[in-house]
Amino acid sequence: MSLEDRCRRELPYDFPMPNLLLATNNQGKVREFRELLAGCGWELVTPAAIGLALEVDETADTYAGNARLKAEAFARASGLTALADDSGLEIDALGGAPGLHSARYAGRDTTHADKMTLLLDALRDVPDERRTARFRAVIAIATGDGRLLLSEGICEGRISRAPRGAGGFGYDPIFLVGDGAFTMAEMDTAAKNRISHRARAAAAACDTLRTLHHDDAAGPAAARI
Repeated sequence: MSLEDRCRRELPYDFPMPNLLLATNNQGKVREFRELLAGCGWELVTPAAIGLALEVDETADTYAGNARLKAEAFARASGLTALADDSGLEIDALGGAPGLHSARYAGRDTTHADKMTLLLDALRDVPDERRTARFRAVIAIATGDGRLLLSEGICEGRISRAPRGAGGFGYDPIFLVGDGAFTMAEMDTAAKNRISHRARAAAAACDTLRTLHHDDAAGPAAARI
């Protein structure tokens, strides 16, 4: 069963889809969320589409904290329900680094190629069996009435010896999944969206969004989350 099928539930035919603001300016994440949240009963909009220019400093010490900062800031600025995520690559041989600092590893303005080169150099003498790692993602949904709803997803894998593949974004070219035959960047979109950390967090978030939509459709007497 596809993720879209899992997320879809019958809605009143005359109840319009509410807008969900994706609290990110990362076009790679926007593309993924459009795939992952399809069929959840919400119309996805981007900051650019509503003329919102906003950058939020990620100053929290957890993924959930950073996701919350972004979701709540975008919700306040727009008046819309907003969805944000924070994610990172955790490498066991590096004590969990780069972790929360994944996006800024090797410097804020460096390319993903620079970041991967630095990581691979740090792992040069680490044997394959000790190159275990995981992607972790937390999604936060901030609603107009002040609720905050969280979901988490994890994808286990290992770090390759060199980048492989042209798909995905970020650290995907050095992240081996499953039995290590493929990096995440070598997978097609449908396959990646079945197993990725963001896909797993989004599946739970989709259930939450579906419930929120039904509560609104049912009116103020409906049970709230």
